[in-house]
Amino acid sequence: MHERIKATLQLAKDLMHPSLADERRKHKKKRLVQNPNSYFMDVKCIGCYRISTIFSHAHTVVSCPSCSVILCRPRGGKCRLTAGCSFRKKWS
Repeated sequence: MHERIKATLQLAKDLMHPSLADERRKHKKKRLVQNPNSYFMDVKCIGCYRISTIFSHAHTVVSCPSCSVILCRPRGGKCRLTAGCSFRKKWS
C-alpha cells in the first residue's frame, strides 16, 4: 500500500498575523481590520500659542481664529502645516 506523505508548505509571510509595517502600507479597505488614514489633530499656533483642532485632510486653508495666522494649507491628500506649528494626533 502507498503511504501518504504530508508535506507542509511554509509561506514567506504569516497571513494571519501580519506585521504592523505591512498593514500600514496596505490600502485602508484591504487591511485585516479596516480603519481610515485620516485623523483630527491639535495644532498650536506660532503667534498666540492657542490650540486649534484641525482635520488631517483639510481641503481649505485653516487659520487661527484669534490672530489669523495660517496654520495649514491643503496639498491634495494630507494638509501641510505651516513651519513652526506643532501638532499631536487626537485619539477617540
